[in-house]
Amino acid sequence: MHILVTNDDGINHPGLLALAASMKKVGEITVLAPDHNWSASGHVKTLHRPLRVRPTKLPDGTPAFMSDGAPSDCVALALLGYVEKKIDLIVSGINPYANIGDDVTYSGTVTAAMEAAIGGLPGIAVSLDTPINIEGEKDFSAAALIAGRVAARVVDEGLPRNTLLNVNVPYLPLEQIKGMRVTRLGLRVYRDELVKRDDPQGDPYYWIGGEAPTGVPEDGTDVGALNDGFVSITPIQLDMTAYNLMAEISEWKWE
Repeated sequence: MHILVTNDDGINHPGLLALAASMKKVGEITVLAPDHNWSASGHVKTLHRPLRVRPTKLPDGTPAFMSDGAPSDCVALALLGYVEKKIDLIVSGINPYANIGDDVTYSGTVTAAMEAAIGGLPGIAVSLDTPINIEGEKDFSAAALIAGRVAARVVDEGLPRNTLLNVNVPYLPLEQIKGMRVTRLGLRVYRDELVKRDDPQGDPYYWIGGEAPTGVPEDGTDVGALNDGFVSITPIQLDMTAYNLMAEISEWKWE
């Protein structure tokens, strides 16, 4: 079993180190991750410039590679031949904050796993639901252990083609996590606001700011599972077709 490990927070992030250590217990690993933070980068494919990859090491001495591309670029590089040995599974994370609901469309962590699915391989995205008020070093130990369990189960059972698992772990000690729930995507509530400022030349520039997002803790959703102290495991498919609307829209007068 050969596992590609990547993330969107950069090669030096402690979440990546914890994930790599956990995946070593599941199989052989190759680490290929961005050389800087790509959080909220979405699904990027870099075509307008060359991509560079350099060898490096994780803080524990694990050999790794870092690229100036996005997380999805790192996966593409590996699958297109930069990594010569056949890859069986791709695991992305551990993101320090949850990726739930509509977050999956923004998240570099999740879209790295989507790139795996596009490449015909099983992908897993792992995120930790760290409270905003937690400062300093974060504890990824429980999330890393959960990631190992999920990866081992995927190795044993497999995933259908063009699907991935989005895993979110509550920020709790392992013994306080109540279990795992298979969930659907919930409702993320964003409180974005546009902040306008002027630069020293008097020209305006803008930040998209606002309060941290929340969610509606409905039963059966990723938001609800985390709220209740459970790990959320959401299967995601690449086919986003709204099949329930096809018949209705076919009746519209298109001529």
